[in-house]
Amino acid sequence: MRTLTAVAHRGDPYRFRENTLASIRSAFARGADAVEIDVRLTRDGTAVLLHDDTLERLWGHDVRLDAVTAPQLKELTRGGVPTLRDALLTAGAGRLMIDLPGASHEDVRTVVGQVRECGARERVYYCAGPNTMLAVRAADPGAEIALTWTTLSPPRRVLIDAVAPAWLNYRFGLVSRELTEAVHRDGLLVSAWTADTKRSMRALIAAGVDSVTTNRVDALAAVRAESRPS
Repeated sequence: MRTLTAVAHRGDPYRFRENTLASIRSAFARGADAVEIDVRLTRDGTAVLLHDDTLERLWGHDVRLDAVTAPQLKELTRGGVPTLRDALLTAGAGRLMIDLPGASHEDVRTVVGQVRECGARERVYYCAGPNTMLAVRAADPGAEIALTWTTLSPPRRVLIDAVAPAWLNYRFGLVSRELTEAVHRDGLLVSAWTADTKRSMRALIAAGVDSVTTNRVDALAAVRAESRPS
């Protein structure tokens, strides 16, 4: 029987601000096997946790992240935006799924290099679209990759061979039993994002997925427990 991996989307965002150290800690405490984080670079090349390209939605400043240095970011957010190094330390032995929104190839090399320097390669995996994952593969031939795929048309074999993902990462509404069986026949795992109702979680488990990403990791942990044979 397959073991379902519970991935907390940006930590535990219903209790703590997303992509913060408190949110990461809470997610692991509430049953996450891994925490998905978003990583971007400041103007001076510091890898930090932020999904958006600006600070407006979460921190109230209409300024682009790539326009500020790490010290300026710390001042603007009162230290609220953690660095990737801080997140890796906070996660301890827990796994982190690093999403790389808007990353250039240089950004990818910086992030992958920091993961390596922190000795965290074995507990980190990466997700994003094809171009970014090709850059990750070039930067680290041994990296674990979840290739984000947004259509029902399967990735071409030449792309799969180049990226060599362990996972195909689908929006949860695309997932069916037929899709997961086809992906499994190709020797890949299926991850699904972002399912927040117990109904959708149960449907994904019934479809045979290997991983679910959610904003409600405690609910997913409960659904997973009820689905285990007694």
